[in-house]
Amino acid sequence: MGKPVALAEGDVEEGRNITNYFSGLIELADGQTSVNSPDHLNMMIRQPYGVVAAIIPWNFPAMLFCHEIAPACGAGNAMILKTSEKAPLSGIFLAQLCLEAGFPPGIVNVISGAGDTGALLSSHMKIRKISFTGSTNAGRAVMQAAAQSNLKDVALELGGKSPLVVFADADLDHAAQMSLRSFTFNSGQTCTASTRLYVEKVVASKFKQLLVDGVKRLAQGPPAQKTTDLGPQADSTQASSISRFLETAKSEGQVLVGGERATDVGDNFIQPTIFTGLKDSSNINQLEVFGPVLVLHEFSDEEEVIQRANDTEYGLYASVFSTNINKALRVARALEAGSVGVNETSPYGAYELPFGGFKASGIGRQKGSDAVRSWTQEKTVYIHHG
Repeated sequence: MGKPVALAEGDVEEGRNITNYFSGLIELADGQTSVNSPDHLNMMIRQPYGVVAAIIPWNFPAMLFCHEIAPACGAGNAMILKTSEKAPLSGIFLAQLCLEAGFPPGIVNVISGAGDTGALLSSHMKIRKISFTGSTNAGRAVMQAAAQSNLKDVALELGGKSPLVVFADADLDHAAQMSLRSFTFNSGQTCTASTRLYVEKVVASKFKQLLVDGVKRLAQGPPAQKTTDLGPQADSTQASSISRFLETAKSEGQVLVGGERATDVGDNFIQPTIFTGLKDSSNINQLEVFGPVLVLHEFSDEEEVIQRANDTEYGLYASVFSTNINKALRVARALEAGSVGVNETSPYGAYELPFGGFKASGIGRQKGSDAVRSWTQEKTVYIHHG
């Protein structure tokens, strides 16, 4: 998919760390006992669902394989994992490693395919739980199929349109560096990318210049070249979709930097782009573009920026930058997102804590200490002892 080699290596390292973490959690998927009744011992035990499924996207194939396989199979389930037809090989390779490591045949199963393959898993009567990572529209289809089949349990990690708020008292150099990394990470092909930027008016001019200078320092080039910051988009379909967003936005606002396909670099490359002067209601500000595109807005006060940052159906990640920790935490509480960075932004995360979205960004949580438990069913047992 054109991911720079340094990012691909990080994908593998993150997958290894996640697997190690979940391996240590398996024994903590414990039950509960109650002795409140004088003639009964009551207990809750956990049991695996049996056959479960996961559908993962193409942007982080190795890491997301580990996200799903480690807790689900560690809890005692057999999993069918569908990889994207755009990135099918990582899953097959990792499944082979599972066999070599001693997994019994049939516990880890990998298939690949497009939407009809996912629809089959979502509606299959013998699959008792399914986890889906991808677009919000596709997530709705998975949930509908699950409900109309055997009412299987569903976990959804869906799209985002993450806001990043910069107050005048922030460390502007740091905030600019973090913002730049967030919207260009993996060529913008990540659901947590901070693509809506709100800067307090009194520092907006300076902050714009910091961002533009930062974009101009980025290197686009071949993924195998270690000096490359941004590789191409995943394929021509993805690049064409982003181009359509760019053309519409150019007629509605102002381009600070970029705004074109980087044809001088190669096929499917998009220049890192920053827009300003766009309405909050514009498509590029409301819809998930999945490319290195940032929309910059200016704001006057805290109440205004909270309202505008929350004016979206998504709620996956948000960020606030300020040296006033009381203000930063106040805004963090008000932002409608499952994860909030304070003087930090995506792709930063912590696999020992839950990850998931508010609103149309998903249902349920990945990662965290409850990840293994989420792949089990609770059963209450009542023992009468006279």
